[in-house]
Amino acid sequence: MKVRFLFLDSDFNFKEDLPWQEQILRQDLELDIILEAMSLGDELVEEAAKKILVTGTDDLETIFYRQEIVKDCMDNPNIVREMYKLAVDTVEARKKHHFGVFTRYPSSILTSSVSLLQMLFEMARELKKIARKNAHNFESRGFKNFFAMLENELDEAYFCKVQDHLKELKFKKGLLISAELGKGNVGTGYSLLKPAKDKLGWAKRMLGHKGPNYTFQIHPRDQGGHQALTELKNKGINRAANIMAQSAEHILGFFNTLMRELAFYIGCVNLYEQLSRIDVPVTIPCPKPEGESCFSFQGLYDPCLALTTREKVVGNAIDVRGKDLVMITGANQGGKTTFLRSVGLAQLMMHSGMFVPAEKFNGNISSGLFTHFRREEDSEMESGKLDEELSRMSDNVDEVRPGALVLLNESFASTNEREGSEIGRQVVEALVEEGVRVFYVTHLYELANTFYSSKAEKVFFLRAERKDDGKRTFKMKEGKPLQTSYGKDLYRKYFKSDQQKPVIG
Repeated sequence: MKVRFLFLDSDFNFKEDLPWQEQILRQDLELDIILEAMSLGDELVEEAAKKILVTGTDDLETIFYRQEIVKDCMDNPNIVREMYKLAVDTVEARKKHHFGVFTRYPSSILTSSVSLLQMLFEMARELKKIARKNAHNFESRGFKNFFAMLENELDEAYFCKVQDHLKELKFKKGLLISAELGKGNVGTGYSLLKPAKDKLGWAKRMLGHKGPNYTFQIHPRDQGGHQALTELKNKGINRAANIMAQSAEHILGFFNTLMRELAFYIGCVNLYEQLSRIDVPVTIPCPKPEGESCFSFQGLYDPCLALTTREKVVGNAIDVRGKDLVMITGANQGGKTTFLRSVGLAQLMMHSGMFVPAEKFNGNISSGLFTHFRREEDSEMESGKLDEELSRMSDNVDEVRPGALVLLNESFASTNEREGSEIGRQVVEALVEEGVRVFYVTHLYELANTFYSSKAEKVFFLRAERKDDGKRTFKMKEGKPLQTSYGKDLYRKYFKSDQQKPVIG
């Protein structure tokens, strides 16, 4: 039995190591806020969501496949939660069977395996009931294939046959074991046999002719005899015990995979419901092949900000075609970092097969997502801030490939403007020449103006909108870079007038 909710033809490998930049993405994109909203305290959901979000996939067919399942989950949250709970309960119940503790003794393995399998098949029967009752509500290939698999492989005849086998393996009527004599009259070739069914009625059994019947009994105090008989029994059932143990592990593995793969979709449902309560939009994105230069959206917003404030937040709309560099400048505290984060989160969510926080979203599949955000001062840093920035950028450059998306936020602003602008220019030009798309938030006017003056036709310029009265709208509008970031606006905001001086201490 196969689950196949994350890939068309294979299970997701939850044991695979996380990407090297996982911690960086979590910090720069505030991914923990998303994970907390998805998990609602369920550690399994959080782990599955983190693993799938930061790994993603660049296969378009897989993304479409998951999107179909996400839609089904959003339309049928209670049914999906019921299936998830059943899988969790099954995996948790396994712990009560102490399965595999007495691995030296085949009789113990067989007994615990039979008990575990009895429970697992009862859970499988419940899962099939849920599927049969609700299959008509689902449209995705993933759920349709899963329900069809349950119907075909777990029919009533199969359940009855399994119950008969499990009943026989309790050996209430004793065991039938065959063996041969080997060298030195040592027993060999032990096999557990299925007892022949007695086709005679009770009258013939009582009155009919009885053939010779040879038996022997072991005295209750004969410890050596009982030990020898136990060894014979263990040799006879050893193969059957191993087969039953493997069967139990196989079916348990099915429920474990079901639990983990559904955990991701439970996280999607949880996040969708929380964003819906805030009344902010989500949409199923339209991913494009890596080679196409397409990046456009309407109403894109930062879900972390919405979840933190529990209020509607400003969305942005842009349409970038044929340009691999987006330069973002403008007023301080105008929403540039928030906008950049919204781009990164949408890209991660699209690659994982989720919805994205926007009204509409079209974007290229990328070969990877990399971030380089400005860090606060750290007393434990062993070198200067510029060295630290260059070191992190070097790590990114070592891993980035053509088709990747790189988000730069105030990179190289820790040095003077001329030096920072020159470093930034060389880094950006090298990335773009290698086919990497770059979004760059910067206050370095010299850097932005260099690109505007010499390569304006190849660069898309955005500017954080500022009204004439200094009010920030937190919208990004197309516009050339300006030489000021309007820091005086912030001074007036916090200190009311030019005459009121800040208190330093």
